Formats: sequence, structure tokens, C-alpha cells
Amino acid sequence: MCGTVLEPTIEMENMYPDIRVKSRKLVFISRLYLFLAIVVEILLVNICMLSEVQSIVYIICGLVLLFGYIVIRYAILGTSGYLAKTVVLTVIAVIMLVAIDFSVGYNGWSVNYALPAGILLIDVGTVAAMAINSKNWQSYLMLQIFMVLCSVVAIVLNLVHIVTDPIVSIMALNVSAVLLLGTVIIGGRRARVELKRRFHI
Repeated sequence: MCGTVLEPTIEMENMYPDIRVKSRKLVFISRLYLFLAIVVEILLVNICMLSEVQSIVYIICGLVLLFGYIVIRYAILGTSGYLAKTVVLTVIAVIMLVAIDFSVGYNGWSVNYALPAGILLIDVGTVAAMAINSKNWQSYLMLQIFMVLCSVVAIVLNLVHIVTDPIVSIMALNVSAVLLLGTVIIGGRRARVELKRRFHI
């Protein structure tokens, strides 16, 4: 638990692995990736400046390389739980897709499809996590509420004409709402207790 190798004794020969060695390797890999990503981005910028290649190429590649670095630093080296990592990385991915959409002239595919698809992806992941962690399924209620709120935001974006094709957004809202209602209704007392504990009712 302390993260270092325990001193061997006569009674115990099996020592705890030195996790610091693995951690150092991963940190080195992340730094190497960052260096190579910066070099690649500089090369792409130079190529675009010295040729007729559009600047959109290095913008998109830069965002992709940045997301890769975030995955390494947060998902692999981060200490947050797998659920938080999934949500944060999905949100970052959607934001970057929106940025790419704007960089190519904004066709609306990011808010029409990528945003609700991200919500649906987290909904599916939530169901899988509840099935795997069935003894503590009620801990996913707050995430379900958050997904419903995100789905409502997508519908509001449709009302203000930012989302022009609301089919996937409506689907995301329906799936998120049904998942939350199913958890509360089927979960019964455990779900109600969890909601009361979370909202201090």
C-alpha cells in the first residue's frame, strides 16, 4: 500500500513489487509521446506554411495528438476512478470534435451526432458498470442524473436551432430518462436511500 518494496524476512520471501519502476516507465513514455507530438506538430505547421496544404491539417492533427496525451496522462497515469475517467475523456472528446467541426467550417455534425452519441456511450457504459458492480449499483445514480441533464441541454440546443437534426438527441434523452427511471423504480428502497443521501433530503 505504501508503494515501495518491503524488506524481505525469513518468514516471507515474496516481496511486494516496486510499483515506482512501472510508474517511472509510464511517465517516461508520456514525456516521450509529448516530445514526439510537438515535433510532429511543428513539422506539419512547416509543411502547411511552405506548401499549399491547408492549415486545417495541422489543426486537426494537433487536436488528435493533444487528446492522445490527455488519455495517457489522465486515463493511464491518473488516479481517478474508471467512471470519472470515462466521463471526463468522453466530454473532452466531444469538445474536441466540436472544435474540429468549427475548424472545417462548422457543418453541425458535432452537436447533431457527436454530442448525443457521447451521452449514449456513457449510458451504455453505465449499464455495463452496474452489471459488473452489481453490489454497488446505486452509486451510479448521480451519473444517470447528469446524463439526463446533458440530454436536456442537447434538446435546448435544438430549440435554439443550434442542433438541426434532433433525432439522436431525442434518442439520447429517452435512453437516459428510461435508464434513470428504471434504476429508481426497480431499485426501490436502495435507490431512494441513495438519492436522499446524495441530496441530503
